[in-house]
Amino acid sequence: MTGFICILTETLPAGLLPQIGQGLAVSPSMAGQMVTAYAAGSLLAAIPLTIATRTWRRRSVLLLTIVGFLLFNSVTAVSSHYWLTLAARFFAGVSAGLAWSLLAGYARRMVTVDQQGKAMAIAMVGTPIALSLGVPLGTWLGALVGWRAAFWIMSALTLMLIVWVLAKVPDYPGQAAHERVSLRTVLVTPGVRPVLGTVIAWMLAHNILYTYVAPFVAQAGLLTRVDRVLLVFGLAALLGIWITGRLVDRHLRAAVLTSLATFGVVSLLFAWFASLPMAVYLGVAIWGLTFGGAATLLQTALADTAGDGADAALSMNVVAWNGAIAGGGLLGGVLLHACGASSFPWVLVLLLALGFVIAWSARAHGFRPGPRLAGTRAVDGH
Repeated sequence: MTGFICILTETLPAGLLPQIGQGLAVSPSMAGQMVTAYAAGSLLAAIPLTIATRTWRRRSVLLLTIVGFLLFNSVTAVSSHYWLTLAARFFAGVSAGLAWSLLAGYARRMVTVDQQGKAMAIAMVGTPIALSLGVPLGTWLGALVGWRAAFWIMSALTLMLIVWVLAKVPDYPGQAAHERVSLRTVLVTPGVRPVLGTVIAWMLAHNILYTYVAPFVAQAGLLTRVDRVLLVFGLAALLGIWITGRLVDRHLRAAVLTSLATFGVVSLLFAWFASLPMAVYLGVAIWGLTFGGAATLLQTALADTAGDGADAALSMNVVAWNGAIAGGGLLGGVLLHACGASSFPWVLVLLLALGFVIAWSARAHGFRPGPRLAGTRAVDGH
């Protein structure tokens, strides 16, 4: 549910830009900077806040992030000043940056080592639910009762989550002073950089297509069916998470390589058949299937590889992931302006080939063959 709220808080403004712009007396493009401010907060805060709080008890850090969502979504709901709203969005992003650094390691500590991959798959299920169902529902609610009410509903959900965490989530100690691993040590740990490189290549390809999915599917005459296209993507991503949960602990390397290769083949098909609606729907479904388990696969590989530095490594993952979101928006915009949406598939193929080569070469460290347990360096992710 924390992941669901993270994603919904990030993406909700995208479906309500005209209403938000009107409410704050700014243009829709200025209102769109609410998404940018959120991403910037996550990008800048993930590593320093993770390091600053790594000795704290884990439930206290989790509650801190959730209270951040409660506070800053409430400020967004009441603010009538653009710059105050932008500041609230930035600090909501700060909360998200810390949350994403924490969630994977937290989920891993709740279960035995042989269940860690499955636990992460379950913990990450909020992301595709928010993308496939939450965003359209939030957009519909915002149009029905107003964008401010949509943010109040988010705050109400967050209050429920705080009670749920206090009632049900176990607490764990942070890292002791003698267990701390420096950021540089984590970064040079064999396998960490290849995993991060794979994250950047894969997510850059994904975000070029996802950010500009409307002009891309317009080639097949589906501009008025973008909601339906995204629903197909989201439902396929849910199925992808379920499949990943069954595979991640025994076949992580194979799952990563298969996902990258399959997305690459789909991108080639998009290059040739982007004008056919059925081909687009089929391709989007397969793309969603390959993307659904990406967060689980990549974060599991990163945490296993980093061992005692798992939390620090996962904070780097937040930076890499958000950097790819920003980079996908930027690169996709340049490509759209210069060459049109038909250029996307060819760039995707190049990026996915790069990601595949990086992952393939990280056989000894990063993406080991065989069951995870054979290469796990730490019992509980710390």
